Amino acid sequence: MKVIIDASNVAHYQKVGNSKAKLANIIAAVRALEQDNHNFLIIADASLRHSIDEKENFIKLVENEIIDEVPVGTIADHYILELAEEEDAKVLSNDKFRDFAAEFPDLQSMRLPFSMKDAKIIIGKAKKPKKVKNLLQHICDDILTELDRKRWVVYTSKETTEFTPLNIAKQSILKLNENEDDMSSKIEGVFSKLPMFGKVMEMVEDVETSAPYVIFVLVHPKDYKAAVRDAGNISVTISDRLKLVHKPLVAVRNDLYIKPGYFGLHILLIDEVEDVPPFNIEIQTNTFDETFIKKNSRNIASTIAGRLGSWKFPFVSVKPNMLLERPGDFEIYLEKTGKKAKDKTI
Repeated sequence: MKVIIDASNVAHYQKVGNSKAKLANIIAAVRALEQDNHNFLIIADASLRHSIDEKENFIKLVENEIIDEVPVGTIADHYILELAEEEDAKVLSNDKFRDFAAEFPDLQSMRLPFSMKDAKIIIGKAKKPKKVKNLLQHICDDILTELDRKRWVVYTSKETTEFTPLNIAKQSILKLNENEDDMSSKIEGVFSKLPMFGKVMEMVEDVETSAPYVIFVLVHPKDYKAAVRDAGNISVTISDRLKLVHKPLVAVRNDLYIKPGYFGLHILLIDEVEDVPPFNIEIQTNTFDETFIKKNSRNIASTIAGRLGSWKFPFVSVKPNMLLERPGDFEIYLEKTGKKAKDKTI
């Protein structure tokens, strides 16, 4: 388990009156985490060095990068919570972070409370995650349903495979081979729009091997950088195995349906890909969820773009609605983008 030690909160534990914060408390926390084989970071706000009892030792630990100080002017609590969310880590702290409850609605499941006995820290358990943790998926479900109702073709499969660059290449090759007949008919449709289609069809084998595929790789945000890094190698591997004249384009999209360590695939011909999405998205919600949804609005946009098959993301706006009072309540509205959309009706 990854744990971030809220050094200021731990050091001030059981502080009495004008007494100083205790470096020994931080050391006790480190020992407890090491004993349980947890990975950890120690993060302190910039002011702690002025209120700690063993100032020289504390500064040495900072200079040796054993303790990380939050930059001056940065709100330490927010910095710690944001890092914990990004790293899927717990926070060792007795601070309930009430000022950030709107932005991190499930923060109590991130927090490890503690107590002390005989100079040893006893680490408690985090609360169970709230049941509303799938709120973002529910929002995406409603958007995809509404797009489908407006007769736009969307990819809805939740099928996933363990994330590795090799697995992405293998699954892409398998899916392209499985859908060979369907792809061939689509290719004919693409090239039937060209002059002298008869002569083009005489070279159908060449046409097939040069078909410009676009492979949308759908990944959890935590796997995004790794997928982007290997996109070129994935494309080359697919091209070589299928003997394509032109390498397929690999477009990586954050997808809120995908669990960390897994991926999904949405494969299209380049002619099927939208330059821009046909609709932008307005989400109306309660004040409790507003900040959380805003923070994830780009991931919502990326999920919809990948499943719609669009190069650009839809614009996602989030607005409060006083009539939506309960946590988890929201409404979806689609707004035409004003572009001349291609006809993709079923």
